Order: sequence, then structure tokens, then C-alpha cells
Amino acid sequence: MKEKAKIIIVSICSLLAAGFDYVKYLDSDEIFKGLSNCLRLGYLGTLILFILLIYLYKKKEPIKHWIINVLSLLLSFFMVFGASYMKYGTSILVFANLYKFFICLLVFIGYYYVFKVGISYLFSYIDKIKIKEYSNKVINFYKKHPFIISLIIIILCWIPYFIAYYPVILSPDPSFQIKQFFGIRTKYADYAILLDENVVLTNHHPVFHTVLIGGCLKIGHLIGNDNLGLFLYTLLQTIILSSILAYSIKYMLKDMKLPSIVGIISLIIYAVIPMYGVYAISGVKDVLFSAFMLLYVILLHKFLSYDKDKIKLFDLFIMGIVLIMLVLFRNNGIHVIILSFPFLIIALKKYYKQLLILFIIVLALSFSYSKILLPYLKITPGSIRETLSIPFQQTARYVLYYGDELSDDDALKIDKVLGIDTLAQRYNPELSDPVKNEYNKYATKNDLMNYFKVWFKGLVKHPMVYIDATINNVYGFFYPEKTSWYLHTNFDNRIVADGFDYHYNDKEEYREDVSDYVNNFPLIPILGLFVNIGFSTWIVFILVGYWIHKKNYKKIVLYLPALISILVCIAGPANTYFRYAMPYMFSLPILISFILEKKKV
Repeated sequence: MKEKAKIIIVSICSLLAAGFDYVKYLDSDEIFKGLSNCLRLGYLGTLILFILLIYLYKKKEPIKHWIINVLSLLLSFFMVFGASYMKYGTSILVFANLYKFFICLLVFIGYYYVFKVGISYLFSYIDKIKIKEYSNKVINFYKKHPFIISLIIIILCWIPYFIAYYPVILSPDPSFQIKQFFGIRTKYADYAILLDENVVLTNHHPVFHTVLIGGCLKIGHLIGNDNLGLFLYTLLQTIILSSILAYSIKYMLKDMKLPSIVGIISLIIYAVIPMYGVYAISGVKDVLFSAFMLLYVILLHKFLSYDKDKIKLFDLFIMGIVLIMLVLFRNNGIHVIILSFPFLIIALKKYYKQLLILFIIVLALSFSYSKILLPYLKITPGSIRETLSIPFQQTARYVLYYGDELSDDDALKIDKVLGIDTLAQRYNPELSDPVKNEYNKYATKNDLMNYFKVWFKGLVKHPMVYIDATINNVYGFFYPEKTSWYLHTNFDNRIVADGFDYHYNDKEEYREDVSDYVNNFPLIPILGLFVNIGFSTWIVFILVGYWIHKKNYKKIVLYLPALISILVCIAGPANTYFRYAMPYMFSLPILISFILEKKKV
């Protein structure tokens, strides 16, 4: 009887979580009016959910494991607090009063049991799944040539984007990089103390990528066609990205011996979902970084699967090239390597000498590049402000709400670093750029030490302000309802003002139709989840949880680059910024395929 009562209570809580817009309900002054408008699934949908949950609990006992409880608590936290921060920018929805806390607690319990049942049965399904292999002439031909066929289909499906956005989509970052390459002073030169006033190129954006896109434009400029030069960059990037995507499919089918349906589904994802095709023709550095991140994950799996007596020098060479590419295409690429590659060394004790030597070589080359070569060329490193988004946002929010509590001395210490007069007005809860852009580049180490002393005082006095500031800047990476900052397709005329003949073609109506499809894709039910940042983060967590459940801790090494990328998003300047999540979103098909290995008949 107690068990049945528990099931009914849990089902009602789950109904509240999935069937009611409890945010709107709690926001209504008239309780019954709010209640009458809060059904989202309708009577039939809520009834089905109610019956389904009871059925699942009664049918059989789901898998029990502590990691399932942890994941369920974590995802429930994301849902309840994500709703609060998206609506109010604080946790007030949960903690405003006892009544709201009680409703949110019921919703939290509902989410918890829905996730617990869902993850339990998902793990159970994965353990038992057997994927049948189909055979006919078409499938057999595809399995025989997975790389070249996948490559051709991917490129053909991306052609509409090439037509719409020829020669390349330039967002602000690559536009500024091109300016720097041609010696045109930009704001990034003003953000730092230049090593040489005549060299306005900085390493705020990776110099290697700046030289690559700028060099391609220069080739076009020399032959009198800037657009052609920019398209040369697009062509190079497309070949690299599509080849790595096609190789991932070939690796699934040939090396991992997965059934052809896994490769076909991955091919459909790469070819049809717009984030791949649009970013193939986008000039941002994150595209090539994400491509090499995917290749890095594949190589990690290849090394973990190594069963030969002696590791091949060619494999080590390819791994070294990929690691160097990660360093060259993102300034924080070295962090991905430092926080993941040592675990590969630990997991492969048999080859630890070779891997350790490779690791040391890559670190030495990275150090020589950033600390010796670039300074020798008088290229200024990026400002330290890029690493301080979190504390700067916390200080800005503190000044906004409690600035009158600051002593004159503390205010002066903040002013020496961030400029306090306009700090409150510059504060944007979901973007730190307005705050950090006023960072005083002449601030000394002593100024920063004094600033952090004031920062710590604020933390002790009003910790919730700091927590709210941090969560506001990152919650979208964990909350699927938040879908802003998707893709950039607008024309950026920054380099046009400097005399470059960069322009889209005259197919404006066609381009608008393509842009509408691209930008509305996240709103498509179910399919939109493939480009949902929060949901993608959930998938990574659940996959890691699965391997913990299986006690196969070596497999977790494969997911470390994705987990580190999520940490980078937390430390980044913008909430729910799509290209920051690209490194792990691009890798999701291969990450998911790892759990299907050897599960075929």
C-alpha cells in the first residue's frame, strides 16, 4: 500500500513537472487563473504521462546505481533553476517564499523520478540492444566505400549553403582577424599593451587562423577578386571538415565494425542538420578546431583499442599533428590536451614512454610557439581579461545591487581595474564583453591583487550575488529551454569599409529562405534537439554516467575533451553561445556510437 501511494505521489509530481507551466503558475497573482492556463500537454497528454510512469514502476524494477541518482538530481536542478534564471535572472522562483519553494520542490521531485526512470531504462536498453545488420546491393556498396560516398553526399547536401552565402559568412571575429592581418588597427590592439606599436596583430584570436583566412583573402586580392580569395578559405575549410566527418563514418563501419545503419544515421545528421553545412562556410576559428577535436576523439579511441605489441610511429605522428592543430586553432586548445592526454597515458601503461615523449614534444612546441616565436615576431598575446569573465561579471553585478555599500577605498580599487563609474550600466547578465572591454590594460599585478581582495569581501558579504552572476552567464549550456545565440548568417560589412570587395550574391530572396530554415531549425520538435546546446550537454553527461555504471572507466577518457569543452563554456564570456559548444556538439555522433560497439548481430 505504501509503495502504491509513493507511486501515485511521484506520478503527480512528474505530472506537475512535465504537464504544467509552473513558472507561469507561480508568476500569477490569481492562483486559480494561473492554474487554468498552465496545462501544456493537454488532458490526454498528462493522463498518458500519469499512466506511463505508474506502468513503468509496476512492470519491473529499473536498474539501480548511484550515478543514475546523481544524473537525475543534476538534470532536475538544471530544469528547475534554469527556468528561474531564464525568467528572472535569479533563483527567486525557488526561494521567494515558502509557497513557491514547496511548488518547486514538488516539480523537482517530479523531474527527478522522470529522469530516474528514463535513465534507468535507457541504460537497461543499451545493455541489451542488438542492432541487426541489413544487406542489399546499395548497403553493401556503401559499406565497401563509406568514406568517399559519405564525403560526396555531405558536400552535395551543403551546396545550398554555398549558393546562399558565397563566398563565406564573416561574423565580427573573422572580420577583425582579416583587418589585423592587413595591418589595420582594431579594438584588440587597444585592449592590450602592444609589444611593437607598428604590429597591430595580436593573439587574441589564434594567429595561425588569422594568417590562414587573411592569406587566402590576400591571394584573391592579388588576382583582383577578393570574393574568390575568401572562397578559397571556405573551400579549404570545407574539405577538412567534410573529410573528417566522412572519416568518422568510415571509422565507425570499418574499424569499430558497427552496422551500416549507424553510419547512415550519422551521414544524415552531418548532411541535413544545418549546423554542419552553415559552419562549413563560416569563417570562425571554431569550425576547424571542432573538426580536429572530433579527429582527436577518434584517435583516442583508436589508441585505447590498440592491441599490437608495438605502437606505430605513423599513428603517433598523426596524433601529434592533431594535437598541434588543436593548439594552433584555439588559444585554449592546450588546456584540452593537458587535461585529457595524460589520462590516455595512464590508461595505456604499455605505451606510456612513447605517449609521454609525444606529450612533452607537443608541450614544448606549444610553449615555443606562444612564448618564443610570437613575441619574437612582436605579436602581442591576448589580454588577461579574457580569463577573468567570471569574477568581472560577479563584481559588476555586485556594484549594480550593492554598490552603495562599497567604501571609497574599495571602489577605487575596482575602478583601477574595471572603471567603476559605468560598471553597473555595462553589466549584461548573459554577456561579459561590455564589462571586460573596459578593463584597464595598464593595471599592475598589485592593482589586480587589490581588486581580488575587494572581490573576496563581496563574496563573503553577498555570496548569492556572485552565484547569480555566474549562473546567469552559463545556465543555457545546461538548460534545454534556452536556445539563443544559434547561427550567424547576416552579412558583416566591417572589411568592406576598409576597401575590400566582399559581398554576397544577388540571390537575396533565396538567401532569406535558407536563413529562415537555418535559424528556425532549433524550434522543430525532436529534430531541433540535435542543435540544442543544453540537451547536447545532457547527452555527454549521460554517456559518461553510462560508462561509470558499467565500471568501464577507460572509456571515460574518450569523453574528456567534451567535458573540458563544457568547462571552457562555463569560463567563457557568453551564455548559450553556439560556437563555444561546437567542439563537443560536432563530436556527438561518434561519442554516442562508442556505446554501440560490439552490440550487433
